[in-house]
Amino acid sequence: MNIMIAGCGKVGKTIAMRLCEEGHQVTVIDIDENALQAVKSSLDVMGYHGDCTSIKVLEEAGIRHTDLLITVTSDDEKNMLTCLVARKVGGCQTIARVRSPQYAEDIKYIKDDLGLSMSINPEKVAADEMIRLIQIPSALEVETFAKGRVNLISFAVAEGSMLDGLRLKNLHSKIGMNALICVAARGDNVVIPDGEYEIKAGDRLWVTLSLADINTFFNKVGIKTKTIKDVLIAGGGTMTYYLAQKLISLKINVKIIEINPKRADELSEKLPKAMIICGDATDKSLLTEEALDEMDAVCSLMNEDEENILMSLYAHRNSSAKIMTRIHRDSYEELVSELPVGQTIATKKLTSDYIVRYIRAMQNSLGSEVETLYRLVDGRVEALEFNIGSGFIGSGKSLKDLPLISGTLICCIYRGGKIIRPGGNDRLEAGDSVVLVTTHKGINSLDEIIRR
Repeated sequence: MNIMIAGCGKVGKTIAMRLCEEGHQVTVIDIDENALQAVKSSLDVMGYHGDCTSIKVLEEAGIRHTDLLITVTSDDEKNMLTCLVARKVGGCQTIARVRSPQYAEDIKYIKDDLGLSMSINPEKVAADEMIRLIQIPSALEVETFAKGRVNLISFAVAEGSMLDGLRLKNLHSKIGMNALICVAARGDNVVIPDGEYEIKAGDRLWVTLSLADINTFFNKVGIKTKTIKDVLIAGGGTMTYYLAQKLISLKINVKIIEINPKRADELSEKLPKAMIICGDATDKSLLTEEALDEMDAVCSLMNEDEENILMSLYAHRNSSAKIMTRIHRDSYEELVSELPVGQTIATKKLTSDYIVRYIRAMQNSLGSEVETLYRLVDGRVEALEFNIGSGFIGSGKSLKDLPLISGTLICCIYRGGKIIRPGGNDRLEAGDSVVLVTTHKGINSLDEIIRR
């Protein structure tokens, strides 16, 4: 596809990189020539300098031959106006980044008038991700399929776990559940494991489970599950607002520390059921006074990465809370992966993943059958959901007779409201929703996983 991106900031650059990896033709526009050159020098993209709301600039950049425009400038109004102009001039599909809570609530009423195919709110996407992690506190990562009925959950194998030294073929007899471990990471090695794989302490594993089975599974493998009732959030930005709003609706107690008095007052008005403290979240005495050690979850969502990292390190040392840390800089992501700062939240990565999933779905009319897409283990594994059509070459055949390409595993079948953990004798039928994991990139059709 020919895709145009307006805005070459951190999010725009990350999206451009992902789309180039997906094989799309990418054009970028930015009014900041330095930002534009930074993207052009590191990626194989076309670049145009100018105001993206200008018809002349859009036409020079090729809007009439563009399939999709993505606007991710720092200005919500500019993003929406650019999409409106592009839709009128070029007739392409459009996606706008809209961050303001006010616009996020109203966008559904003006989406059609603006010609928007989709709007995306990075802070809200990140807050939703954090909610999933809070609802399943023992998980390191949670991805959902089959409209939320199937979960792909990652967790770490602790020292002394009953899983340490267990071969996967013995998992069912050991725990008495149909959980299927479908990805395993050990150090820098990532595999789609077979029955002979021997689990070791320190492994990070991905398992498919229904929501109802999650706590039972964790209890059986010796991972303590604790309901989260009290959450402390450091920083009072937009992401905090979305997160707190959802937590309060779930009857979870929320405490927010915000250093700016004016913003603290705003949050007090907007979130009357939350406790708002005006102060420095990196102040140890304040954290002690606000009972950090009694919190079930601590979310470091301040504007500075260094403050978030320090806050999370202190929380790790002084509490047993689930910790989540917002990271803005790419250069810090590898560093923090080696530090005990819990789950890292990067809005640019979540946004790019969200957009790539949407584009894969857009390609349905162009031959793609991908319903849902997630990237795992720093993009080294893809988890995909397909709806099986009548033309699938493997329909009606037992899985044991399907010659799947290497590094690929069918890990769940959803049929008629029932979740099936696939075995060798199970079959794929038209109408099924199937979830698979693979180390191959860019698969668009279920037929592509069959070895010819």
